[in-house]
Amino acid sequence: MPGSNVVIVESPAKAKTINKYLGDDYTVIASFGHVRDLPARDGSVRPDEDFAMEWELGDRSKRHIDEIAKAVKSADRVYLATDPDREGEAIAWHLSELLREKNLTDNRDVQRITFNEITKSAVQAAIANPRDVSRELVDAYLARRALDYLVGFTLSPVLWRKLPGSKSAGRVQSVALRLICERESEIEVFKPQEYWSIAVGFTTPAGAAFTASLTQLDGRKLDKFGLPNREAAEAAVAKIRPQAFAVSSVERRQSRRNPSPPFTTSTLQQEASRKLGFGATRTMRTAQRLYEGVDIGGETVGLITYMRTDGVSLSQEAIDGARSLIGSQYGERYVPAQPRVYKTAAKNAQEAHEAIRPTDLQRRPDTVSAYLEGDELRLYELIWKRTLASQMESAVLDQVAVDIASPSKDVVLRATGSIVVFDGFLKVYQEDRDDAAEDDQQERRLPAMDQGDALARGDIAPEQHFTQPPPRYSEASLVKKLEELGIGRPSTYASILQVLQDRNYVRLDKRRFIPEDRGRLVTAFLENFFHRYVEYNFTAELENQLDEISDGKIDWKTVLRDFWTAFDVAVNGTKDLTITQVLTTLDNELGAHFFPAATEDGHDPRVCPVCREGRLGLKLGKMGAFIGCSRYPECRYTRPLAVANDENGEAQEGPRELGNDPETGLPVTVRRGPFGAYIQLGPAPAAAAPPEEPAAEEQPADGKKPKAKKKKKDEAPKPKRVSLPKGMAAADVDLDTALRLLALPRAIGNHPETGEEISAGIGRFGPYLKHGSVYKSLTPDDDVLTIGINRAVDLLAGAAKKASAPAKTLGDHPKTGKPITMGSGRFGPYVKHASVYASIPKGTEPDSVTLEQALELIDAKVAKDAAKKGKAPKDAEPAKAEGAEAEKPAKAKAAAKKPAAKKATKAKAAKDAPAEAAAPKKKTAKAS
Repeated sequence: MPGSNVVIVESPAKAKTINKYLGDDYTVIASFGHVRDLPARDGSVRPDEDFAMEWELGDRSKRHIDEIAKAVKSADRVYLATDPDREGEAIAWHLSELLREKNLTDNRDVQRITFNEITKSAVQAAIANPRDVSRELVDAYLARRALDYLVGFTLSPVLWRKLPGSKSAGRVQSVALRLICERESEIEVFKPQEYWSIAVGFTTPAGAAFTASLTQLDGRKLDKFGLPNREAAEAAVAKIRPQAFAVSSVERRQSRRNPSPPFTTSTLQQEASRKLGFGATRTMRTAQRLYEGVDIGGETVGLITYMRTDGVSLSQEAIDGARSLIGSQYGERYVPAQPRVYKTAAKNAQEAHEAIRPTDLQRRPDTVSAYLEGDELRLYELIWKRTLASQMESAVLDQVAVDIASPSKDVVLRATGSIVVFDGFLKVYQEDRDDAAEDDQQERRLPAMDQGDALARGDIAPEQHFTQPPPRYSEASLVKKLEELGIGRPSTYASILQVLQDRNYVRLDKRRFIPEDRGRLVTAFLENFFHRYVEYNFTAELENQLDEISDGKIDWKTVLRDFWTAFDVAVNGTKDLTITQVLTTLDNELGAHFFPAATEDGHDPRVCPVCREGRLGLKLGKMGAFIGCSRYPECRYTRPLAVANDENGEAQEGPRELGNDPETGLPVTVRRGPFGAYIQLGPAPAAAAPPEEPAAEEQPADGKKPKAKKKKKDEAPKPKRVSLPKGMAAADVDLDTALRLLALPRAIGNHPETGEEISAGIGRFGPYLKHGSVYKSLTPDDDVLTIGINRAVDLLAGAAKKASAPAKTLGDHPKTGKPITMGSGRFGPYVKHASVYASIPKGTEPDSVTLEQALELIDAKVAKDAAKKGKAPKDAEPAKAEGAEAEKPAKAKAAAKKPAAKKATKAKAAKDAPAEAAAPKKKTAKAS
């Protein structure tokens, strides 16, 4: 029998944890996230009806709502215990509305409770202090949801009609995309500037060696570009060489370094990216598990506080616990005289919770390591250390700067360093920062010196440098930038970054965002025709208005009216635009980046390099945007949508010769094929195309040895080829690197336990390690040419551990009686029944998948596979017919072949037609 109190939470994991804290009189049940949403069709938000909104249950929500309603019918009180943020408040409101529609709220109390941590005391305190659903927070949610819907469902059709090949646009995602594209444009037009530095070795009278850098020459203080070229550097070396040097001054000062505040959502995502290599989605998914509860020796407990927050404050209980632990574990000198109090500059009150911290600092990472998986332990340790360090004493450093001068003071050099006098919070934690390299230089230790000490000069080392373009955004730096601009909120960052990747607007390469050509076109289109709505200030101001709604300072429909009035006018202003006009505008907009200014010899980068008559410009085709000649079809020159990069400002289409292989004498070239750049040894055979997957060695997907391909008698031998690893630019490859790639796979060494050889190579799925029959892909940070034996053993150990992890059994299939299991593979988590594998959808926590959900996924997969083969699923297969009836399917199948031939003819015609004209027409028709 259900208890007289029903507690509704979002997830089964959270329900399981809370259920153990409450008595038999309580029934804890999960809603499985959002129970209803705006339908993905026109009319779900109606501005003409004062922004009336239509809601519908999700595909799987009806069953969950029926179970909740059944439990509520026999209860006296209902507690809506969803997360303590806007999203949680929204879910609570939706649940209360659904219960009201079912007439289940008249005779029973339905109240809202929140807790910042899932512990017994926090849950019981929340039960004792219920409240009503916050109307202000719900209004802020409704306004945000309506704005996102109106932008997405109004702007996306404009994109489909006016910019074929585009997918959709979002209110916040489009602004984040603009940031990524603008950074890429900065990189493309960046002109490196040469400069030199000079380091000189010295030895003190006591025999200690150190290095100093040239800072002044001929009475002039040198800035970064003080030595602009080799000639200037050689002149400086000539000036230094005959001189004697002595210490002219020694400056000593003591500084204090304070710890960073405990984590907020964004700083956790940034630091997890830098220290652990986690993406924002991975960080939040792992944090969710730590928050909802982990079985620690038979007790299920939430290990961290709520992980979506802008707050940096800690409760007094947490501060007292931290100070006590610091004193007992590290000594009283590590405890500051007064507790550290941190304040946030965030304007929005709805995220003003406590910082992310362990629920109990006495649960040290080493004591809970046996109960946590790898990601969980690493993230928990990061949070634990940051929280503890935030309440520790400052670090004290002695910083030293020594000036070394010639007798006439016409040459002055400087050496800097520091000594950690007291490590303070550094005993536990040091934040990764962008200026880490500079910190390393500052923290070099210098030998003891006094003013007037004569020094023996050693080697003089001039070094050439070039300025570097601004780095592409990583997930950490993009989240930081969005936060600085006031765009988005903690709960939205992970989804923003994921949506951009899902739409193929950007890709992650070595943890850096690179815009795809489709993303660049969308950004250029929006900046030209909807500039106001991708402005940083406008988007940030809209976020501030949403915050004011949550504070009860402004009416939510007033914000919607003001936005929609101007937005509707902007959309209507694009109705008469033609695709040709859009292309012309985008061509002019992007031309400055794709076609740099004319060279000194007068070469025009817009002139077609093949026919020398046509003008290069932006075109659209089935595969997206590209640059092509205006004289098509007479001239079929095309190149990818990228900045030209050879000495004439033209893209390098043909092979680039690197030299000859010293062993065979064959030429080594860098080439580009349909699957990317690759290295080739020897000339290409006549009419030969690059291989479908150039590789030094085929890496089997299933661990089995690939079958040898039969070679035709008259087939010319193919030259040896190997793909370039991701992140290696074709322009940066020299002969030595190419020969090392062609020599792959290479032996790294023997495994210390098995004695078998470990090798590294590049295969079908990229760089990999091979140990016996075990293959392990390298991470983006590992270099196939330099990876050593220790790192290789570590990676293979992780692969072996993952391979040995048993699949989780969810239950037996009701029809076959065979088990349904859950596991994780190359393409993510999945459920399996017999030979059927069904992927678990993105955003679904694998541990929350039930047997019923697994059955739905497997049935959907079976139906999808059957549809591809033109069959019905086995369970739905009709009985065999006799006579004429049995021939109908065969006739229908034969008849279906005729349109296929017609379709092929159309495809051929489309291929011969200009991509600029053919592709947009087809896409526009589909959009309408």
